[in-house]
Amino acid sequence: MANAGGSVASLWTEVNRCGQNGDFTRALKAVNKIVQEVKDDVTALRCKLVCLIQNGSFKEALNVINTHSKLYRLERYSECRAVYKDLIRNSQDEYEEERKTNLSAVVAAQSTWEIADADDLGLPETTYELCYNAACTLIGQGQLTKAMNKLQQAEELCRMSLADDSDVTEEEIKSELAVIHSQMAFIMQLQGRTEDALQLYNQVIKLKPSDVGLLAVTANNIITINKDQNVFDSKKKVKLTNADGVEYKLARKQLQAIDFNKALLAMYTNQADQCRKLSSNLQSQNPGHPRPVLIQVAQLCREKQHSKAIELLQAFAEQHPESASSIKLTMAQLYLIQACDILGSIEEFKHKPGMISALVTMYTHEEDIDSAIDVFSQAIHYYQTEQPGSSAHLALVREAANFKLKYGRKKEAISDLEQLWRQNTKDVHTLAQLISAYSLVDQDKAKSLSKHLPSPDTMSFNVDVDELENSHGATYIRKKAAKVVGENPPKDQGYDLSGFTRFRTGKLPKNYDPKSTPDPERWLPMRERSYYRGRKKGKKKEQVGKGTQGTTSAASAELDASKTASSPPTSPRPGSGSAPASVAVGNVVPPRQQKPAPSTRKKQPQKKKKGGKGGW
Repeated sequence: MANAGGSVASLWTEVNRCGQNGDFTRALKAVNKIVQEVKDDVTALRCKLVCLIQNGSFKEALNVINTHSKLYRLERYSECRAVYKDLIRNSQDEYEEERKTNLSAVVAAQSTWEIADADDLGLPETTYELCYNAACTLIGQGQLTKAMNKLQQAEELCRMSLADDSDVTEEEIKSELAVIHSQMAFIMQLQGRTEDALQLYNQVIKLKPSDVGLLAVTANNIITINKDQNVFDSKKKVKLTNADGVEYKLARKQLQAIDFNKALLAMYTNQADQCRKLSSNLQSQNPGHPRPVLIQVAQLCREKQHSKAIELLQAFAEQHPESASSIKLTMAQLYLIQACDILGSIEEFKHKPGMISALVTMYTHEEDIDSAIDVFSQAIHYYQTEQPGSSAHLALVREAANFKLKYGRKKEAISDLEQLWRQNTKDVHTLAQLISAYSLVDQDKAKSLSKHLPSPDTMSFNVDVDELENSHGATYIRKKAAKVVGENPPKDQGYDLSGFTRFRTGKLPKNYDPKSTPDPERWLPMRERSYYRGRKKGKKKEQVGKGTQGTTSAASAELDASKTASSPPTSPRPGSGSAPASVAVGNVVPPRQQKPAPSTRKKQPQKKKKGGKGGW
């Protein structure tokens, strides 16, 4: 043991000497011998990582990290923050900016995934990495407008810094900007501007950046926007979340959100077994988290197994009382669905107007439009058999048609509208609804039905324009002319002029000639006038290539979050058989930890981390 101890001590002396001389190859050989003697020596493993990084052996360094997970991504942000503050306070070398960048990344991560005090550390924002990390911190604090402005500032700094390097290509600049643009899209998504966010996300995907973490999170956020729509696109995007190395690039909560969305996508694509498997794995990994249970409940609701879903929720509420409140609310929703089933099973009241109204209202409240329409269909079939053509029958058909039209089911409303119109062919309102519905499925039928519409002259009789303008729903109301009063009414009459508007005549143009005949086409747009000959070419050229490279006024307007109101996204009701809202990753990618060195930027434009350069 003494010889082994002496051998390890001499090896450490060799490591220290080689490290000071910058000979990391010989230092690595000495460190490997130390690791053979003491396999769990954390200091030796850290020194090995530094040697591998300095020698450019990144893949081997990742293997060491993955083998010894206690070294890396512990997500102990408070401790990490304290270490960086101490390093900055007690170190003076050429890596000062990199340490501050890493500290800003820690602050951003802490703001995003933990509850932390928003104290100002006085970090500069002189580089785009520092500016980007400051924007991530603002997102974590919910200051979205300020965060968007900060990202725009980071974009400008990035373009300026990379434009100075002649070795950096335009493609590399776009790839470097991709993370900033994806974060901008995330802010738009949080603000409810999903169309703008989706467009920007897809632009990032098309660039195919080499950062697998960026691609995975961007694809995941597209899936959250799609939800139960456009599932084929979501199935393509989910492949990007399974790329090799994603698990090493993202934080634990990001990976957790991606796994939740995989389970939801399996449910939306009717892969029931896959959904159950994924949600069960999530529950075993996160036993106290309610979301895996809610996904299982949503799948059971789609299968109409409401009783089993309630039992599952009851068991979870008993085991985890801290989540019992939200779980019991979901149970109440499911009990309401069961109440609908029970009410619908009472044969003697099933077709009563009051029962039909109650069931339709309850199903609509639960966003189960299909079940509400099914209630109408069963009731109409009953009256068609027992009381055909009765007032109750026709009233029910009318309500069913209006309900289907209200919720965009025009195709399903056609049969009801045809039945109503056959009963009264003079009903112009019903005929117009029928033509509108047929226009989506059979345009020839819609044209033939339009022949039954009355002529415009007939329809214009007995129309009170004033009454029409003042009716509910009028979008434009004509202003009435103000009354003209005398210039100097006698004061002794006691007139109150506060409610009158003084009439002023418009000013005539300076070159107005009362003898000239006005242009008869002056009210037409210039392009529609008979003497218009088109725009003359050559005088005003389009501003091509002006301004900041790659920007347009339209794009700037789209990315200005201050011009739009924030509207938080909504989530579907758990009792409706739909899944909980998809989980958007809390931060597009982990905060940038360092800017790439100019000497290696061309060969490795995506490299962001240079851990270990500041010392052992």
